[in-house]
Amino acid sequence: MDGLIRRNTIEAALRAAGALRAAGALGATMARAAARGGVAALVLAAASCAGDQTGTLTPVSVTVPPEAPRATGGRERGGTDADHAKLVASFGGEYRAPAALRLVSEVTDRLVKATERPDETYAVTLLDSPAINAFALPNGRLYVTRGLLALANDSSELAAVLAHEIAHVTLRHANARTEMALRSELVSKVVADVLKDPATGALLQDQSRFVLAKFSRAQEFEADQTGVRTLSRAGYDPFGAARFLTSLNRATALRAGSGIPTEPDLLATHPSTPERITQVTQAARRIGAPGLGAEERNLYLASIDGIAYGDNPGDGLVRGRRFVHPRLGVTFEAPDGFALENTARAVLGTTPEGHRRLLFDAVETHASQGLEEVLRATWTDAIEAGSVENRMINGFPAVTAASKGKDWFFRLAAIRVGTNTFRMIMAAKGATDPRDGFERWLASVAAVGPEEARRLRPARIQVVAAAAGDTAEALARRMATGDRPLDYFLVINGLERGAALRSGQSYKLIVE
Repeated sequence: MDGLIRRNTIEAALRAAGALRAAGALGATMARAAARGGVAALVLAAASCAGDQTGTLTPVSVTVPPEAPRATGGRERGGTDADHAKLVASFGGEYRAPAALRLVSEVTDRLVKATERPDETYAVTLLDSPAINAFALPNGRLYVTRGLLALANDSSELAAVLAHEIAHVTLRHANARTEMALRSELVSKVVADVLKDPATGALLQDQSRFVLAKFSRAQEFEADQTGVRTLSRAGYDPFGAARFLTSLNRATALRAGSGIPTEPDLLATHPSTPERITQVTQAARRIGAPGLGAEERNLYLASIDGIAYGDNPGDGLVRGRRFVHPRLGVTFEAPDGFALENTARAVLGTTPEGHRRLLFDAVETHASQGLEEVLRATWTDAIEAGSVENRMINGFPAVTAASKGKDWFFRLAAIRVGTNTFRMIMAAKGATDPRDGFERWLASVAAVGPEEARRLRPARIQVVAAAAGDTAEALARRMATGDRPLDYFLVINGLERGAALRSGQSYKLIVE
């Protein structure tokens, strides 16, 4: 949670609290983060994978006059240095890790030499973001998050991601997509303005989103196939692509809290991760058997040993069920059974079955605005008559209330800690009042002192060698993840449940 927000509706709060899951594809968070940083133009140019959801559309047959102007594809652009700075800032800034940067740059150079455009050059930037993300711009800027580095387990897995992104650039996908978007927009405008048929023009515009989504999915498959071939030509294990996508799929499921990957929207611009795994595995098998290319596991793990893992302290940290935000000066602990997720705009929590959810965010207020006014102004449903109560919670002024929706029962609070005002919402599915859990949560709110704020450090990746007799369960007990340490250990190490560890082999731990 990195800033103040004005308003969240009941629907947005529920959607957010129930959406603790990734899109199952690299780049799923880029559009949101880039929009926050004011670099939407770069999102269009970047070869990333934001979702695009529409309804089913019936094709419309329209004849465009021959004299109508035609779109022309412009030269691909990746933005200015100022755009680059904004994009980097939107992902938490540049991450300084010399050994990791050197490895990513060396892998990139090796891959480029194996492409059909070996003369092209790329400038690599590491991003200080826990998101699992990588994307390339047509001007040769390549971005990799530390979250992605923490998930990969060898150089061939990293190379698979980079080869996919480089393929988007070498295949000129951004230019092709821009050209199609321009043509679609022009056809809609001609129909609406020239042929004086706004309704059909609007329908065509909606239909073009459907076409663009299919086009983007086709581009992703093409980039996957090209990337696997490049991976092999560069001497890396072509099966690294399938291994990384499998880890990504498992990380998505773990983050969702259900243990089961969710089905993607059929119109998502990225194909589903299982679908991609099948495709890249088949592509690798056409090249040869597993083990023919280099994995470079030890080199890779040595390069990422010590990198930060998870949230930046400045944006708030989740430690098990506790959330601490030193800049906003507040901390709380969620009730038993809740898994917390710190997002850009709020802290979200949910129980494994999803029947209870919570949301904690900061709200912007005026000096003369009372807490009851804040609560009513930021809540769109009716507040139960007689439920509003002015209170003091651990010395902080607060107002609490209740609200009943059609399918959910809500407990609400606005609480002022220092100069900041926060909103707390707990929802229970059905008619059950979540009051007991809400009161425990409310009572845990406290201020963060300067000394604690100074002591806060991000978690980090520690690479250790397994000793004789070590098991996954034993090493997982050393993990600082709060809940489900074994699941996290297995996912970040690409291991299946029940897998035996090899004595002397290196494995990753998440430590404080």
